Amino acid sequence: MKRIAAVLILGFSIGTHAQNNSVEKSIFSIQTGVVGVWFNNESKLSNSIALRSEIGIEHDFTVGDHYDNAGFIFQPVLTVEPRYYYNLEKRNGNGKVTTNNSGNYFSIKTSYHPDWFVLNLADNYTKTDDLAIIPTWGLKRQIGTHFTYETAIGLGYRMVYLKENQQSGTVQNVDGAYNRNQYTPHLHLRIGYAL
Repeated sequence: MKRIAAVLILGFSIGTHAQNNSVEKSIFSIQTGVVGVWFNNESKLSNSIALRSEIGIEHDFTVGDHYDNAGFIFQPVLTVEPRYYYNLEKRNGNGKVTTNNSGNYFSIKTSYHPDWFVLNLADNYTKTDDLAIIPTWGLKRQIGTHFTYETAIGLGYRMVYLKENQQSGTVQNVDGAYNRNQYTPHLHLRIGYAL
């Protein structure tokens, strides 16, 4: 009985010390949310900062009257997001899981939607490039061994670059320039699998 107790205590001790107060060196994962799929990597820059790079296909609501009734569309997205995980040490000290960067974070999410292709856009509409920079607060948690979930919220700025409408031959000119700038909210809830 004493041997079993010693093995259990040793196993628990090794398990709790396997976590550390630092972000992971590199994590690859695939995530899905309400409307999108993303493949991403988080690479360690320091003990509390990770650089997240991501490619995916996600939703976009139309961004102004130049789309008229184009509606809800899917498009590719490229994202770079430095994340500052500010509570890993506290979580680890409280015996909570920090695997796969399970913690709270602040970030600056920078996303670029190229005009490579757009799903669910009528032929008479022209999709444009856009770039969004959004300060974000979020949390990420581990579920089991490989699964994670995360949620985030933020408010930022989006620059939409307009171009000539191929159907009518007219230039979509907004606010006296070939772009439209707007404030944009960011809210996501995702489930992922860490590879």
